[in-house]
Amino acid sequence: MSTSAAAQHAPGRAPGEGAAARARGLTKAYGAGETAVLALDSVDVDIARGRFTAVMGPSGSGKSTLMHCLAGLDTVSAGQVWLGETEITGLRERELTRLRRDRIGFMFQSFNLIPTLTAAENITLPMDIAGRRPDQAWLDQVIDTLGIRGRLGHRPSQLSGGQQQRVACARALASRPELIFADEPTGNLDSRAGLEVLGILRGAVDDLGQTVVMVTHDPGAAAHSDMVLFLADGRIVDELARPTAERVLERMKRFDGERTRRLDDTRGTRAARED
Repeated sequence: MSTSAAAQHAPGRAPGEGAAARARGLTKAYGAGETAVLALDSVDVDIARGRFTAVMGPSGSGKSTLMHCLAGLDTVSAGQVWLGETEITGLRERELTRLRRDRIGFMFQSFNLIPTLTAAENITLPMDIAGRRPDQAWLDQVIDTLGIRGRLGHRPSQLSGGQQQRVACARALASRPELIFADEPTGNLDSRAGLEVLGILRGAVDDLGQTVVMVTHDPGAAAHSDMVLFLADGRIVDELARPTAERVLERMKRFDGERTRRLDDTRGTRAARED
């Protein structure tokens, strides 16, 4: 199924126009021959600029693989991927590293903060490595928006989980990237801290004009987005604009039921052949 989140928000716009990232025929296989596993199966997708997109699906559906391929963290087996107007498939590793550093921000479930550095040093670390000076006005805006100015001198061990994820969010935003990828950003947080982080991501889109793609299994988290893309068996099978937790959960239950029926049909066909 071809899906275009961008087109949902801009009727009449040509597919891919104005997209922060897009893919055509994106295929990713692990292994070879009979043992090969098809993680993504000829996916077409547009990620709308200035919007919050959630990616959902059962374990093994390909959602993390999709994020990794769109972000240039993993190579593709076939198809093309663009960041803005730049095709990233086929780029050399050095070029991909520079592109990720300069144009993409990342948030992970495990925070990935350096324990020996302060919060302030963790936030600017990617730019320090690249030899770039941060835009101080923008950095101040990010820090104040996230409410962590009083924690800048603290090391990660001195911060709560929610505060650590705020620092990780500030690091992702600090270079004002074109696109932020968040992989289960609330997975290691309690419900209160998780809601705070989701509010921050929502605010990054609404108040700071960022583009966010979030992989999640939580219908409540997905409800903070503008658009939910549903994956199953390596394909995008549906999308939902203006989601609520109830509507997301309803769609997920329906897909689970359909998947179970397909598996039962397959097992029944196999059993009939063996007989």
